[in-house]
Amino acid sequence: MIYSFAKENNKLKELADHNGATWINLYPPFEHGELDEISAAYDIPLDFLTDSLDMDERSRYEKDEDVILILINTPILNDDAKESEAIYITVPVGVILSDKVIITVTGRENPILEKFMEDKVKNFDPSDKQLFVIQIFEQTVFRFLDCLKKLNLKRNLIEQELYHSSRNEELQQLLRIEKSLVYFVNSLSANDLLKMKIKRTDVLKIGNMEAHTDHFEDIIIDNSQALEMSNVYTNILGSTMEAYASIVSNNMNIFIHRLTIITIILMVPTLVASFYGMNLEYLPFRESKFAFPFIIIFSIVLGFGLIAWFRKNRRI
Repeated sequence: MIYSFAKENNKLKELADHNGATWINLYPPFEHGELDEISAAYDIPLDFLTDSLDMDERSRYEKDEDVILILINTPILNDDAKESEAIYITVPVGVILSDKVIITVTGRENPILEKFMEDKVKNFDPSDKQLFVIQIFEQTVFRFLDCLKKLNLKRNLIEQELYHSSRNEELQQLLRIEKSLVYFVNSLSANDLLKMKIKRTDVLKIGNMEAHTDHFEDIIIDNSQALEMSNVYTNILGSTMEAYASIVSNNMNIFIHRLTIITIILMVPTLVASFYGMNLEYLPFRESKFAFPFIIIFSIVLGFGLIAWFRKNRRI
């Protein structure tokens, strides 16, 4: 789908066609030849558009004459309903800067771009291309931080549940959180390298714009903080999983230990009964009418004796 926008009277307005647009947003599905049409209309390499649709593209920037492609990874909620998949995944957003227009391309509907489309970003003006790119970076970091807080809250709730139950559902949710954090760490690391490279090479040409430069440096700091949070949450989650595995193993050992003691206690009376179940002539008390109650009492005494011995030695 192709959406064209321009700012009129300080309000973002969606246009019926590309004429007069300062920002064009693209995401699937596309009609046949639409990407070729955009590429030809604005003299943009077709690879810049197709690369932005590749879900496995890493954060980077590329120049072709006067056209610049910036790819940055952004977090979105995973639509896959499988319990084995991550809660959040990251997808690339391509930002293409040309003389005529700024174009954003993504393979999935993206909440970050939707925020711009709804004109909910303060001081947003697509005609200011440098500021637009900086604001995309900023909203991406804010989105990462928001997702990280939600994942950490979910982890805390699941951890409380694990104190009272050992169901597989909680473990599966922790694994989904762990996968999400892995995506976040990789994407934030790549985004951090991209921003540092953009700052060093001054691709956006903001070296003489003090306000833009300061804003961009703040975003780099925020991105580093988000990366550090992702690493901390990943380490905490890994420690939680290891601790829970140790607790489950310890509980299993205690259960088996107690079951073994119970088996031993029950084995002694069974052994006495087995002796008297033999068809032998010289068994003690064979002719006595009190043989049966005596054997029962003797077996019970042996059983309680074993229990007392185990308690004395703190085995149970």
